[in-house]
Amino acid sequence: MQNPIVDVSLINAREVLDRSLQQLVIFQFWSARSALCQQLSPVLEKIVRQYPQQLCLAKVNCDQEQDLAMQFGVQSLPTVMLIKDGRPVDGFAGAETEQQILTRLAAYLPKPEDELIAKAQQYLAQQQLAEAYPLLAEALTLAPERIEIKLWLADTAIGLGQLTQAEKLLAEVRLADQDALYKTVLAKLELAQQASNTPEIQALEARLAAAPADNSLKEQLAVQYQAVLRSEEALALLLQILQQDLNFGQSKKLFLDILAALPKGDPLASQYRRKLYALLY
Repeated sequence: MQNPIVDVSLINAREVLDRSLQQLVIFQFWSARSALCQQLSPVLEKIVRQYPQQLCLAKVNCDQEQDLAMQFGVQSLPTVMLIKDGRPVDGFAGAETEQQILTRLAAYLPKPEDELIAKAQQYLAQQQLAEAYPLLAEALTLAPERIEIKLWLADTAIGLGQLTQAEKLLAEVRLADQDALYKTVLAKLELAQQASNTPEIQALEARLAAAPADNSLKEQLAVQYQAVLRSEEALALLLQILQQDLNFGQSKKLFLDILAALPKGDPLASQYRRKLYALLY
């Protein structure tokens, strides 16, 4: 990898400018005689060392390279120019704080959610859906406006059998954002929902509709729901039982087993864990 901090002269200026085709080049025009320059230099160097793949700091010593500074139209020191694809895209004169500079650079730096997405995609490539799910959920929390993250999370939820969660995520996507990826994930959800509605479940649902107070039927149906990973419906039935009788059959154990089986970071787990604690304490 190229050095992220370079001294620029008339000899290598074109070469450094060419780096702006791959990176954002920060041209810093400075002088050892300027206190503001001495204040700004370590801030810029720190930032660039944090992002060596995205940034290059091109330092122009104006005491030695006056002709180069004149070619760039520098009128005061320090002056900073941000160059991308051979053209200036931003800049400032004088000293700025680290946070102010990072704000200027935000469009050119990796976002926190992108790092989470990259890790999640590595897990997804290895079919490790449970490991990818919490990373995508955290990424969506950081960038709720990014529809593609919502769709990737919904797709992962379908793979984990969390169909209700996937349905909720897809319902939040506006019509204008319902692109090809949305339609693909929606089709997967509809197929999964059809496959999860087994004859055994349909029969138990009919019996429970005729005897809605029968906790034994509720427990049996909850087991069948969980067998096809309809976890939210299973938890809701078991909670109804536990609200009447905390010691009924295997309901408490089933409830806790389902919570333990949910992917890390699934909001369903937190929601129903709180409901159980409210009953217990």
